[in-house]
Amino acid sequence: MQYIWQHRLWPNGQMRTVDGQRISVINPGQLNTNSGPDFFNAKISIGDNMWAGDVEIHVRASDWHRHGHDGDPAYDSVILHVVDRDDAQISRSDGQTIPQMVMPCNPTFYKDYATLVDRSDLDLPCAGYIGELQQMFLTDWMTALAYERLYSKTDRIDGLLKRFDGDWESACYVTVARCLGFGINGDPFERLALSLPLSFIGKHADSLPTIEAMLFGQSGLLEQAASEPYTDALRAEYRFASHKFGLKPVVSPGWKMSRMRPANQPHRRIATLAAMLCGGFRMLSRFLSITTEKEAAEILNPVLTGYWLDHYTFGSLSPHSSTGLSRSSVDSLIINAVVPLQMAYAVHHDNTPLADNALALLQSLPAEKNSIVDIFSRSGMKIRDAFCSQAVIQLRRQYCDAHKCLYCRIGHRMLSGKVSRRVNA
Repeated sequence: MQYIWQHRLWPNGQMRTVDGQRISVINPGQLNTNSGPDFFNAKISIGDNMWAGDVEIHVRASDWHRHGHDGDPAYDSVILHVVDRDDAQISRSDGQTIPQMVMPCNPTFYKDYATLVDRSDLDLPCAGYIGELQQMFLTDWMTALAYERLYSKTDRIDGLLKRFDGDWESACYVTVARCLGFGINGDPFERLALSLPLSFIGKHADSLPTIEAMLFGQSGLLEQAASEPYTDALRAEYRFASHKFGLKPVVSPGWKMSRMRPANQPHRRIATLAAMLCGGFRMLSRFLSITTEKEAAEILNPVLTGYWLDHYTFGSLSPHSSTGLSRSSVDSLIINAVVPLQMAYAVHHDNTPLADNALALLQSLPAEKNSIVDIFSRSGMKIRDAFCSQAVIQLRRQYCDAHKCLYCRIGHRMLSGKVSRRVNA
């Protein structure tokens, strides 16, 4: 009902109060997302009088009393009560009656809406409609979505900066650690990094065995490892470090390892993080200077040595490999760590060239390969690069999965177009 009111999707000439006065909406007002009436600053002609004020919308008129609006002065500014069912007369806190209208909604609108949001049998109910849209319209919407997703990531970095009192290196460290979880283990990796301050690691920056011991000890994975020379050495080193720094393993870190390829197990990712930290974690300045995928790979994909040359997890031999990450994994770190950190730093320091570099870096990467990208590609969307693939991931997770079709530009155009055709018929 709010959507129909906001976008004026009612049949022409059918706007009347319950007592028969003709209504003409000059301005439906501004949608209020906080407490108070649903729409502010509306301008409405009721009968021979022009009114300026607020509009409240309810399914039942009696909801006005049920919600306590009749005794709340904040609702005295309401000039029209819009309802689906006229089951009560309503008034202001001083007893003055408020004009009321039953919304003349086209009966097929809700059916169209339900068809769009409740089609669990289809991956993308609007897929057929997407192919009819002009490419310029889709490009504008995807640009907005990509920025929306990027700024949600910079918000997370802002939260870390507040937690660390403006320490960019610590925020960078936790961000990189989270991204090494590649989604499924992102939260456990973040808990691990938060449990082991960068300052503690810095005191042993020249000792890879100590860094590995602290990381694996804090992760809880070392407790489950079978006895062998490498794990026994890690346990001994961790006992020393935990006593020195007062460390305790993360309680219930939540590692997910079932139905996962050996190369994607968290053990090798933790070893990769340890290699990044060895020698001192001074990543921020290096991240800010990255302009190409190749430069990023030199930083994000350190050479693994020793035990991790032929192991993916504790105890199990694997094919010999000195690289911790695949090219697609490096690209994922660029997308989810390097670009957001560059953008966050650019916003904080009003650095437009750095912001432009972050966007150019995102647009230089190939589109991600996953089920979400496949769904939208089949619908006719042209997903050429990581900027576009990030856009459709945002669309899927924040709009499609949340059934927010009314807030999606594609859904809005689809629904409003149908209603407008019926209204004007």
